[in-house]
Amino acid sequence: MAITRAQKEMIVQDYLESTQKSQAIIMADYRGLTHQELTRLRSQLREKDAKFQVVKNTLFKLALQQAGLPVSQDFLVGPVGVTYVFGDPVAAAKVLVDFARETNILQVRGGMLGQQLMNEGEIETLAKLPSRQELLAMVVSRMQAPISGLVNVLVGPIRGLVNVLNGRVDQLKETGASA
Repeated sequence: MAITRAQKEMIVQDYLESTQKSQAIIMADYRGLTHQELTRLRSQLREKDAKFQVVKNTLFKLALQQAGLPVSQDFLVGPVGVTYVFGDPVAAAKVLVDFARETNILQVRGGMLGQQLMNEGEIETLAKLPSRQELLAMVVSRMQAPISGLVNVLVGPIRGLVNVLNGRVDQLKETGASA
């Protein structure tokens, strides 16, 4: 059954909306995945604020052009599954790359981060980066280290004075007890 022009326009509009909302788009060849594997992949991506969708290449290409995004013909050959990443691109890339390694069926073709086209190798490199939460933790720990060092430097003389006074109190107690 053929798709009408109105249905095609609705599909392009859906692709366009998802594309405009996403931080990154990752394209993959999903041929050979079972329905259960696709469902599991979609579930894992949903947890990372991403959506996996099988697209019609010509209509998806139209949506990319309407969004003003670069179009790579290499990515849009054969059956294509598109992951729209609405949250952390690193987390979604990790899910896809790990799923591809696990199944040996899914093949990440490439994608785009913002306006920048990325090939398969760059997506794998993106997946190796620390997540946004890990990066924030690193920044906080790096900011905290000099502050705690400053506190230790400032408290050092006071701590030394307290130790001297405590030693003197102990010394006076000993002399008072023996007298």
